Amino acid sequence: MRRRPTNKNNRGPVPHWLLMVISAVVVLGFVGILVGQAHQGQPTKSADKGPSAPTTKAISRRQDQLENQLQRYFKTVTADGTTGVSFYSLGAKPHSAAAKDATAAQLYRTGHLTAEANAHTPIDSASTYKLFVAGYLFSLHHQGQYPWTAANREGLTRMIVYSENDFAEDFMDTNGLAGLNQFAHQQHAFTPMFIEGETARTTTASLTLILRHLAQQKKPFNHAADQQWLLGLMHKQVYRHGIPAGAQAAKAGTKVADKVGFLGDTNNDAGIVTLPDGEQYILVVTTHGAQPGGETGFKHIAQITQHVQGMVYNPRIIQNLNNP
Repeated sequence: MRRRPTNKNNRGPVPHWLLMVISAVVVLGFVGILVGQAHQGQPTKSADKGPSAPTTKAISRRQDQLENQLQRYFKTVTADGTTGVSFYSLGAKPHSAAAKDATAAQLYRTGHLTAEANAHTPIDSASTYKLFVAGYLFSLHHQGQYPWTAANREGLTRMIVYSENDFAEDFMDTNGLAGLNQFAHQQHAFTPMFIEGETARTTTASLTLILRHLAQQKKPFNHAADQQWLLGLMHKQVYRHGIPAGAQAAKAGTKVADKVGFLGDTNNDAGIVTLPDGEQYILVVTTHGAQPGGETGFKHIAQITQHVQGMVYNPRIIQNLNNP
């Protein structure tokens, strides 16, 4: 028998199963290229990055909602004309937990949340006028016109911490009222605040303004030592049934530097509030006459404070912004 010539390089036909495998690999590779091109330039999601930051529009919309809520509430609590209210966001203290939260820093930044009602109606200031006396004395001192003797320092301390009257009244009796009224005018506050033989008058807006200057270390509190001295005295003032009580009820550990005023049926409180996470705000509430439910003025102030703080600084607000 004649043998057919052999070719060592010829291994015979390729098996059918192998052709199927090769075809599948080619197809999958081609599909992979198309998918890669479709996703080219698109951001990739990573579980490590967490939720994206809210947009500026989302922050602005939430600020508008909060201000509208505050205005509706303030309209309700001031409807009978016996109460005035003013709120002003101060942002967070530097280096605090709140300052490190990008969403909170945008939402509560200084002056971007404000609300007021009956804020420009003149009322008896009671002892809240002493904030203006303190500011005026700091201003005179830095003009070389008022010495901080031991007696004067003690007088200012008693005026703020215990709301005693003799120091302020002695100063006004000696120096007259014109300088104080001019100072109040320079602060863009209600004037005339002081009229001979009459009770001092002011507005919640005026008290808010001088507290803004104090909190932001602006004139007349533009010297750090003056600012810290007065804030320290206000933190220690002994009448704590108004804003301090309400702020504590809203969040334990909240601190308040405030100045109260009470005279007859007038109860006023003007304070700078600092939450445990470092967020700060100004709240001024002035009351006179009978309060809802027969409550005292200061209890009414505490209830307003608790409601406002709980409304504006609810942790769920930040959570919802970060996880829409």
